[in-house]
Amino acid sequence: MLETFKALADPCRLRLTAVLLSGEFTVQELTRIMEMGQSRISRHLKILTGAGVLAVKRQGTWSYFRAGDGNSFFATIRSAFEQELDALPERSRDLAAVAAVLEERRRRSQEFFDRHARQWDDLARTLLPVPEYRQSLLENVPAGAAVLEIGTGTGGLLTELAVRASRVIGVDHSPAMVEEARRRLAESGVSGIELRLGEMTHLPLPDASVGCVVANMVLHHAADPVSVLAEIARVLTPCGTLVLADLCRHEREAVREQLADQWLGFEEAELTGWMKAAGFTGVVCVKIEGTAGQESVLVLRGTHS
Repeated sequence: MLETFKALADPCRLRLTAVLLSGEFTVQELTRIMEMGQSRISRHLKILTGAGVLAVKRQGTWSYFRAGDGNSFFATIRSAFEQELDALPERSRDLAAVAAVLEERRRRSQEFFDRHARQWDDLARTLLPVPEYRQSLLENVPAGAAVLEIGTGTGGLLTELAVRASRVIGVDHSPAMVEEARRRLAESGVSGIELRLGEMTHLPLPDASVGCVVANMVLHHAADPVSVLAEIARVLTPCGTLVLADLCRHEREAVREQLADQWLGFEEAELTGWMKAAGFTGVVCVKIEGTAGQESVLVLRGTHS
C-alpha cells in the first residue's frame, strides 16, 4: 500500500496514470500527450510499473503502457480514483492530446487503405489463410439476420454474407475502399447491399439496429480496440451475435508496415476478455493456422447480453 501511495504522490505520475486509464500508449505517444521529454516520462513509467499501477505490453519493437492489474490495492481504489480525475489541473488538455494521438493512428490507417484499395486482396491472400478462416467466419453468421460488416474493404465478403442474411450493410473508413467495393458489387450484378462511409468507433447506425456484426481483420488496425467492441455492442440487438476474425499474436514487425497494422495481433485470452468486458457472453474461439509465410487467425463468436 505504501509503495502505491509513493508511486502516485507526484503530479506527473497522477497525470500519466489518468491518461493510461483511457488507453494503451507508447513512450513516444506519451511524450506528445504530456509534452515532456522521453527520459522524464520513462522514469515515471518505471516507478508506476514497478508498483504494479501500470503494465507494459511488448508489440515487436514497440512497447505499450496501460493500467495494470498487478496491484490489488490500486484495483480496490481505482473506481474512486477515476471519479476524481476531472479535478486534475491538466485534465482537459491531456484528454485533448489523447484524442489527437488516437486521431493520428486512425489517419495513418485510412491513408494506407486509400492508397492500396486495388491491391488489398492480393496482399491479404499472401499473408493470411483467407479461404480457411473465411469459411469458419461465415459458418458463425446466423441465418436470416440483418448483418453489419465493419471494415468492408473491397467488398469480397459482402456477397457471401448476403446469401445468409436478410439485410447487409458494409461500413469502411476509407473512401477508396468503399468506391472499390461499390464497383465490384456493380460488376457482380449483386444489389440490395448498403455501403456506408464511417468509423468503427462511431458506426453510422442507430442503437440495437442489427442482429449480427462481422468484424473481419479490422481490430488490429483500431487505435483503441476496446472502444470498438463497445461501439459494436451499441448497434447490436439484445442476443445479437458478434463474429470477429483477427490475427494471432505474432512478432513480424514487417507486417506492421505492409498492412498498416496498429497491433501485431492478439492473444486469445486478450480478445476473449475484451469481449466479455463489453457485455458478450458464450464467447468461443477457433484458431486457424496459417501456412508457410502466413499469419494464423483467431475466429471468435459471442452473444450480446
